[in-house]
Amino acid sequence: MKRRAAAQLLATSLLSIASYGVLSMNTPVHAAPSSELRPGPNRVHFTSEGVPMVGDLYLPAGYRAGDKLPAVVVTGSWTTVKEQMAGAYARRLAEQGYAALAFDFRFFGESGGEPRQLESPAAKTRDILSAVTFLESVPAVHRGRIGALAVCASAGYMADAVAQDRRLRAYVAVAPWLHDAELVEAIYGGEAGVQRRLQATDEAEAQARRGEGVRYVPAVSTTDASAAMFGQLDYYLNPRRGAIPAWDNRFAVQSWREWLIYSPMPSAARIRVPVLLVHSEQAAVPAGARKWFGQVSAPKKMLWLDGATQFDFYDQPAQMEAAIRAAVAHFAASL
Repeated sequence: MKRRAAAQLLATSLLSIASYGVLSMNTPVHAAPSSELRPGPNRVHFTSEGVPMVGDLYLPAGYRAGDKLPAVVVTGSWTTVKEQMAGAYARRLAEQGYAALAFDFRFFGESGGEPRQLESPAAKTRDILSAVTFLESVPAVHRGRIGALAVCASAGYMADAVAQDRRLRAYVAVAPWLHDAELVEAIYGGEAGVQRRLQATDEAEAQARRGEGVRYVPAVSTTDASAAMFGQLDYYLNPRRGAIPAWDNRFAVQSWREWLIYSPMPSAARIRVPVLLVHSEQAAVPAGARKWFGQVSAPKKMLWLDGATQFDFYDQPAQMEAAIRAAVAHFAASL
Protein backbone atom coordinates (compact mmCIF):
# COMPACT_ATOMS: atom_id res chain seq x y z
CA MET A 1 0.00 0.00 0.00
CA LYS A 2 1.16 3.50 -0.72
CA ARG A 3 2.21 5.58 2.31
CA ARG A 4 -0.49 8.22 1.86
CA ALA A 5 -3.21 5.58 1.46
CA ALA A 6 -1.99 3.77 4.59
CA ALA A 7 -2.13 7.03 6.57
CA GLN A 8 -5.69 7.66 5.41
CA LEU A 9 -6.66 4.12 6.35
CA LEU A 10 -5.14 4.55 9.78
CA ALA A 11 -7.11 7.72 10.42
CA THR A 12 -10.34 6.06 9.33
CA SER A 13 -9.58 3.03 11.48
CA LEU A 14 -8.94 5.14 14.57
CA LEU A 15 -12.30 6.86 14.10
CA SER A 16 -13.90 3.45 13.78
CA ILE A 17 -12.19 2.21 16.95
CA ALA A 18 -13.40 5.28 18.85
CA SER A 19 -16.98 4.34 17.97
CA TYR A 20 -16.65 1.13 20.02
CA GLY A 21 -17.07 3.14 23.20
CA VAL A 22 -13.63 3.39 24.82
CA LEU A 23 -13.90 4.20 28.52
CA SER A 24 -11.40 5.01 31.26
CA MET A 25 -8.33 2.80 31.65
CA ASN A 26 -8.94 2.92 35.43
CA THR A 27 -11.12 -0.17 35.30
CA PRO A 28 -12.30 -2.03 38.40
CA VAL A 29 -11.14 -5.59 38.99
CA HIS A 30 -12.76 -8.43 40.86
CA ALA A 31 -10.19 -10.69 42.43
CA ALA A 32 -11.34 -13.73 44.36
CA PRO A 33 -10.18 -13.93 47.99
CA SER A 34 -7.24 -16.30 48.37
CA SER A 35 -9.46 -18.71 50.32
CA GLU A 36 -11.64 -19.15 47.21
CA LEU A 37 -8.79 -19.96 44.83
CA ARG A 38 -8.05 -23.61 44.18
CA PRO A 39 -5.39 -25.60 42.31
CA GLY A 40 -6.28 -25.98 38.65
CA PRO A 41 -8.52 -23.63 36.67
CA ASN A 42 -10.42 -20.89 38.50
CA ARG A 43 -13.14 -18.93 36.68
CA VAL A 44 -12.38 -15.22 37.09
CA HIS A 45 -14.03 -11.96 36.08
CA PHE A 46 -12.67 -8.47 35.52
CA THR A 47 -13.40 -5.50 33.30
CA SER A 48 -11.53 -3.80 30.49
CA GLU A 49 -12.64 -0.25 29.75
CA GLY A 50 -16.02 -1.11 31.20
CA VAL A 51 -16.42 -4.34 29.21
CA PRO A 52 -17.01 -7.51 31.29
CA MET A 53 -14.19 -10.01 30.81
CA VAL A 54 -14.10 -13.72 31.64
CA GLY A 55 -10.98 -15.78 32.12
CA ASP A 56 -9.53 -18.96 33.58
CA LEU A 57 -6.75 -18.54 36.13
CA TYR A 58 -4.74 -21.77 36.31
CA LEU A 59 -2.90 -22.47 39.58
CA PRO A 60 -0.36 -25.23 40.31
CA ALA A 61 -1.48 -28.51 41.88
CA GLY A 62 0.49 -27.63 45.00
CA TYR A 63 -1.02 -24.18 45.43
CA ARG A 64 -2.04 -23.23 48.97
CA ALA A 65 -3.72 -20.06 50.22
CA GLY A 66 -1.04 -17.52 51.04
CA ASP A 67 1.32 -18.54 48.21
CA LYS A 68 2.69 -15.71 46.07
CA LEU A 69 3.38 -17.10 42.61
CA PRO A 70 5.04 -15.73 39.50
CA ALA A 71 2.31 -15.19 36.92
CA VAL A 72 1.93 -15.19 33.14
CA VAL A 73 -0.74 -13.63 30.91
CA VAL A 74 -1.35 -16.09 28.05
CA THR A 75 -3.06 -15.24 24.76
CA GLY A 76 -3.81 -17.17 21.58
CA SER A 77 -4.33 -16.65 17.87
CA TRP A 78 -6.77 -14.20 16.30
CA THR A 79 -10.47 -15.16 16.37
CA THR A 80 -9.85 -17.71 19.16
CA VAL A 81 -11.14 -18.20 22.68
CA LYS A 82 -9.46 -19.04 25.98
CA GLU A 83 -10.26 -22.75 25.74
CA GLN A 84 -8.04 -23.18 22.68
CA MET A 85 -4.26 -22.62 22.57
CA ALA A 86 -4.23 -19.97 25.32
CA GLY A 87 -5.77 -22.36 27.82
CA ALA A 88 -3.51 -25.21 26.73
CA TYR A 89 -0.37 -23.16 27.37
CA ALA A 90 -1.74 -21.69 30.61
CA ARG A 91 -2.46 -25.18 31.95
CA ARG A 92 1.06 -26.31 31.17
CA LEU A 93 2.59 -23.23 32.78
CA ALA A 94 0.57 -23.89 35.94
CA GLU A 95 2.01 -27.41 36.02
CA GLN A 96 5.43 -25.74 36.14
CA GLY A 97 4.56 -23.58 39.15
CA TYR A 98 3.06 -20.44 37.59
CA ALA A 99 -0.27 -18.71 38.01
CA ALA A 100 -1.37 -18.46 34.37
CA LEU A 101 -4.30 -16.44 33.07
CA ALA A 102 -6.07 -17.24 29.81
CA PHE A 103 -9.03 -14.99 29.04
CA ASP A 104 -11.49 -14.15 26.31
CA PHE A 105 -10.79 -10.83 24.63
CA ARG A 106 -13.67 -8.42 24.28
CA PHE A 107 -16.00 -9.35 21.40
CA PHE A 108 -15.10 -13.04 21.80
CA GLY A 109 -16.16 -16.05 23.84
CA GLU A 110 -17.71 -15.32 27.22
CA SER A 111 -16.45 -11.74 27.42
CA GLY A 112 -18.67 -8.81 26.50
CA GLY A 113 -18.52 -6.22 23.77
CA GLU A 114 -20.18 -5.59 20.42
CA PRO A 115 -19.97 -6.34 17.59
CA ARG A 116 -19.14 -9.95 18.20
CA GLN A 117 -16.11 -11.55 16.54
CA LEU A 118 -14.47 -8.19 15.84
CA GLU A 119 -10.69 -8.53 15.54
CA SER A 120 -9.27 -5.27 16.90
CA PRO A 121 -5.53 -5.28 17.66
CA ALA A 122 -5.81 -1.98 19.53
CA ALA A 123 -8.67 -3.16 21.73
CA LYS A 124 -6.98 -6.50 22.39
CA THR A 125 -3.78 -4.74 23.48
CA ARG A 126 -5.77 -2.71 25.98
CA ASP A 127 -7.47 -5.90 27.20
CA ILE A 128 -4.04 -7.38 27.91
CA LEU A 129 -3.15 -4.35 30.04
CA SER A 130 -6.43 -4.75 31.93
CA ALA A 131 -5.59 -8.42 32.49
CA VAL A 132 -2.27 -7.37 34.03
CA THR A 133 -4.10 -4.99 36.36
CA PHE A 134 -6.38 -7.85 37.33
CA LEU A 135 -3.48 -10.21 38.01
CA GLU A 136 -1.89 -7.62 40.29
CA SER A 137 -5.03 -7.79 42.44
CA VAL A 138 -5.02 -11.58 42.80
CA PRO A 139 -3.77 -12.69 46.24
CA ALA A 140 -1.98 -15.70 44.74
CA VAL A 141 0.15 -13.53 42.42
CA HIS A 142 3.47 -11.86 43.14
CA ARG A 143 2.86 -8.39 41.69
CA GLY A 144 6.46 -7.85 40.69
CA ARG A 145 6.78 -11.15 38.80
CA ILE A 146 4.32 -11.04 35.88
CA GLY A 147 5.32 -12.20 32.41
CA ALA A 148 3.66 -12.64 29.03
CA LEU A 149 3.30 -15.52 26.58
CA ALA A 150 1.50 -15.11 23.27
CA VAL A 151 0.79 -17.52 20.43
CA CYS A 152 0.40 -16.55 16.76
CA ALA A 153 -1.41 -13.26 15.99
CA SER A 154 -1.71 -12.13 19.60
CA ALA A 155 2.10 -12.03 19.69
CA GLY A 156 1.85 -8.62 18.06
CA TYR A 157 -0.77 -7.38 20.50
CA MET A 158 1.29 -8.70 23.39
CA ALA A 159 4.45 -7.08 22.02
CA ASP A 160 2.62 -3.75 21.96
CA ALA A 161 1.50 -4.28 25.56
CA VAL A 162 5.00 -5.25 26.72
CA ALA A 163 6.43 -2.18 24.98
CA GLN A 164 3.91 0.06 26.75
CA ASP A 165 3.86 -1.42 30.24
CA ARG A 166 6.89 -2.39 32.30
CA ARG A 167 4.71 -4.40 34.69
CA LEU A 168 5.24 -7.19 32.16
CA ARG A 169 8.78 -8.28 33.09
CA ALA A 170 9.47 -10.90 30.39
CA TYR A 171 7.99 -11.89 27.05
CA VAL A 172 7.70 -15.17 25.12
CA ALA A 173 6.30 -15.25 21.57
CA VAL A 174 5.37 -18.72 20.27
CA ALA A 175 4.92 -19.14 16.50
CA PRO A 176 4.30 -15.40 16.25
CA TRP A 177 2.44 -13.91 13.31
CA LEU A 178 4.12 -10.51 12.92
CA HIS A 179 3.41 -8.56 9.75
CA ASP A 180 3.88 -5.12 8.24
CA ALA A 181 2.47 -3.45 5.11
CA GLU A 182 4.88 -5.25 2.79
CA LEU A 183 4.07 -8.67 4.24
CA VAL A 184 0.34 -7.90 4.23
CA GLU A 185 0.42 -7.39 0.47
CA ALA A 186 2.42 -10.59 -0.02
CA ILE A 187 0.01 -12.60 2.15
CA TYR A 188 -3.30 -11.19 0.91
CA GLY A 189 -2.85 -11.15 -2.85
CA GLY A 190 -1.03 -7.92 -3.48
CA GLU A 191 -2.53 -4.44 -3.48
CA ALA A 192 -5.63 -5.70 -5.28
CA GLY A 193 -6.31 -8.29 -2.57
CA VAL A 194 -5.83 -5.73 0.17
CA GLN A 195 -8.12 -3.21 -1.54
CA ARG A 196 -10.79 -5.85 -2.00
CA ARG A 197 -10.85 -6.51 1.73
CA LEU A 198 -10.85 -2.81 2.53
CA GLN A 199 -13.84 -2.36 0.25
CA ALA A 200 -15.57 -5.18 2.09
CA THR A 201 -14.89 -3.31 5.34
CA ASP A 202 -16.48 -0.15 3.92
CA GLU A 203 -19.54 -2.08 2.84
CA ALA A 204 -19.86 -3.85 6.20
CA GLU A 205 -19.57 -0.59 8.12
CA ALA A 206 -22.20 1.03 5.89
CA GLN A 207 -24.49 -1.94 6.49
CA ALA A 208 -24.06 -1.56 10.26
CA ARG A 209 -24.77 2.19 10.09
CA ARG A 210 -28.00 1.45 8.25
CA GLY A 211 -29.04 -0.78 11.13
CA GLU A 212 -28.89 -3.90 8.99
CA GLY A 213 -26.66 -5.85 11.36
CA VAL A 214 -23.08 -7.06 11.33
CA ARG A 215 -21.70 -8.71 8.22
CA TYR A 216 -19.86 -11.96 8.90
CA VAL A 217 -17.81 -14.42 6.89
CA PRO A 218 -16.40 -17.70 8.21
CA ALA A 219 -13.26 -17.35 10.29
CA VAL A 220 -12.04 -20.55 8.59
CA SER A 221 -13.39 -22.33 5.53
CA THR A 222 -12.28 -24.82 2.90
CA THR A 223 -14.98 -23.69 0.44
CA ASP A 224 -15.64 -19.97 1.01
CA ALA A 225 -12.77 -17.87 -0.35
CA SER A 226 -14.06 -14.79 1.51
CA ALA A 227 -13.23 -16.44 4.86
CA ALA A 228 -10.62 -14.82 7.08
CA MET A 229 -8.58 -18.02 6.75
CA PHE A 230 -9.19 -20.07 3.62
CA GLY A 231 -7.86 -23.57 3.12
CA GLN A 232 -7.28 -26.94 4.74
CA LEU A 233 -6.66 -25.73 8.28
CA ASP A 234 -7.25 -28.86 10.33
CA TYR A 235 -6.75 -27.30 13.75
CA TYR A 236 -9.79 -25.06 13.36
CA LEU A 237 -12.01 -27.56 11.57
CA ASN A 238 -11.25 -30.69 13.60
CA PRO A 239 -13.48 -31.11 16.69
CA ARG A 240 -10.69 -33.11 18.34
CA ARG A 241 -8.46 -30.03 18.09
CA GLY A 242 -9.67 -26.44 17.84
CA ALA A 243 -13.23 -26.81 16.52
CA ILE A 244 -14.70 -26.74 20.01
CA PRO A 245 -18.21 -25.54 20.94
CA ALA A 246 -16.84 -22.43 22.69
CA TRP A 247 -15.30 -21.17 19.42
CA ASP A 248 -17.55 -19.27 17.02
CA ASN A 249 -16.39 -19.80 13.44
CA ARG A 250 -17.25 -16.28 12.32
CA PHE A 251 -15.25 -13.17 11.46
CA ALA A 252 -16.75 -9.68 11.50
CA VAL A 253 -15.92 -8.18 8.09
CA GLN A 254 -15.46 -4.81 9.82
CA SER A 255 -12.22 -6.28 11.21
CA TRP A 256 -10.30 -6.20 7.96
CA ARG A 257 -9.20 -2.57 7.89
CA GLU A 258 -7.62 -2.48 11.32
CA TRP A 259 -5.98 -5.86 10.82
CA LEU A 260 -4.51 -4.95 7.45
CA ILE A 261 -3.01 -1.63 8.53
CA TYR A 262 -1.81 -3.01 11.85
CA SER A 263 1.90 -3.61 12.35
CA PRO A 264 3.65 -4.71 15.55
CA MET A 265 7.06 -3.91 14.04
CA PRO A 266 7.45 -0.52 15.82
CA SER A 267 6.96 -2.20 19.21
CA ALA A 268 10.15 -4.26 18.85
CA ALA A 269 12.55 -1.37 19.46
CA ARG A 270 10.56 -0.14 22.45
CA ILE A 271 10.67 -3.38 24.43
CA ARG A 272 13.02 -3.22 27.42
CA VAL A 273 12.52 -6.65 28.99
CA PRO A 274 13.97 -10.07 28.00
CA VAL A 275 12.39 -11.63 24.91
CA LEU A 276 12.22 -15.26 23.76
CA LEU A 277 10.90 -16.08 20.29
CA VAL A 278 10.01 -19.69 19.40
CA HIS A 279 9.32 -20.34 15.74
CA SER A 280 9.93 -22.53 12.68
CA GLU A 281 10.66 -22.03 9.02
CA GLN A 282 7.56 -24.13 8.27
CA ALA A 283 5.31 -21.99 10.52
CA ALA A 284 3.49 -18.81 9.52
CA VAL A 285 5.33 -15.71 8.29
CA PRO A 286 8.86 -16.62 9.42
CA ALA A 287 10.18 -13.57 7.56
CA GLY A 288 8.06 -11.33 9.77
CA ALA A 289 9.32 -13.05 12.91
CA ARG A 290 12.93 -12.57 11.87
CA LYS A 291 12.33 -8.93 10.91
CA TRP A 292 10.64 -8.13 14.23
CA PHE A 293 13.25 -10.01 16.26
CA GLY A 294 16.05 -8.18 14.50
CA GLN A 295 14.68 -4.86 15.73
CA VAL A 296 14.55 -5.93 19.41
CA SER A 297 17.38 -4.27 21.34
CA ALA A 298 16.51 -5.83 24.72
CA PRO A 299 18.13 -9.15 25.78
CA LYS A 300 16.74 -11.74 23.40
CA LYS A 301 16.90 -15.38 22.39
CA MET A 302 15.42 -17.31 19.49
CA LEU A 303 14.55 -21.01 19.41
CA TRP A 304 13.99 -22.29 15.87
CA LEU A 305 12.32 -25.74 15.70
CA ASP A 306 12.90 -27.69 12.50
CA GLY A 307 9.83 -29.03 10.73
CA ALA A 308 7.17 -27.60 13.05
CA THR A 309 4.10 -26.21 11.30
CA GLN A 310 2.10 -23.29 12.67
CA PHE A 311 -0.66 -25.50 14.01
CA ASP A 312 1.79 -27.94 15.61
CA PHE A 313 2.57 -25.17 18.09
CA TYR A 314 -1.11 -24.92 19.02
CA ASP A 315 -1.68 -28.40 20.42
CA GLN A 316 0.88 -31.01 19.38
CA PRO A 317 2.78 -32.41 22.39
CA ALA A 318 6.32 -32.33 21.00
CA GLN A 319 6.21 -28.73 19.81
CA MET A 320 4.25 -27.50 22.82
CA GLU A 321 6.64 -29.17 25.24
CA ALA A 322 9.66 -27.66 23.51
CA ALA A 323 8.06 -24.22 23.69
CA ILE A 324 7.03 -24.65 27.33
CA ARG A 325 10.49 -25.83 28.39
CA ALA A 326 12.08 -22.82 26.74
CA ALA A 327 9.45 -20.45 28.18
CA VAL A 328 9.84 -21.78 31.72
CA ALA A 329 13.63 -21.37 31.53
CA HIS A 330 13.16 -17.85 30.18
CA PHE A 331 10.70 -16.86 32.92
CA ALA A 332 12.81 -18.47 35.64
CA ALA A 333 15.74 -16.28 34.60
CA SER A 334 13.71 -13.12 34.03
CA LEU A 335 10.85 -12.88 36.53
